[in-house]
Amino acid sequence: MNCYEINEETLAILPYGDTQSKIIEKYKEFIVNKTPYEIITYSCLYFGSSYEGRISATKYLLGISYKSPIVIEESRNLIFFPTNSPKLQDCSWISLKSIVDYKRNNSKSMILFDNNVRLPLDISYGSLENQIMRASRLDSMLRNNR
Repeated sequence: MNCYEINEETLAILPYGDTQSKIIEKYKEFIVNKTPYEIITYSCLYFGSSYEGRISATKYLLGISYKSPIVIEESRNLIFFPTNSPKLQDCSWISLKSIVDYKRNNSKSMILFDNNVRLPLDISYGSLENQIMRASRLDSMLRNNR
């Protein structure tokens, strides 16, 4: 299966229509003919694990089994978190690594990345904050375990 491979430049993977994704990288944006879930699943396999294995590891480390952040690749510190249930079509995946700030944007949320890209999200500020905190806890636990 040819697919987009998540890398250090990947900021976000957004649903685009029913079967595509909009990829936001540090210096470019483009469309891929795979869903965000397919890209996440492929990238886990590409870096030597399964999506289910990554979810199990998060559950083991944090006790989280719903909307779990996952490690895509350990050595590059590629941790992504979902904005909704990964099984839903409108779920986006966000890289923790490049977030410098996040804010309320009316009833929605806004993420600011380290390259000054602003990403509006159709989720509540509380939900976004919770997802960032979960991903940060996962990052912290992994760093302590090394």
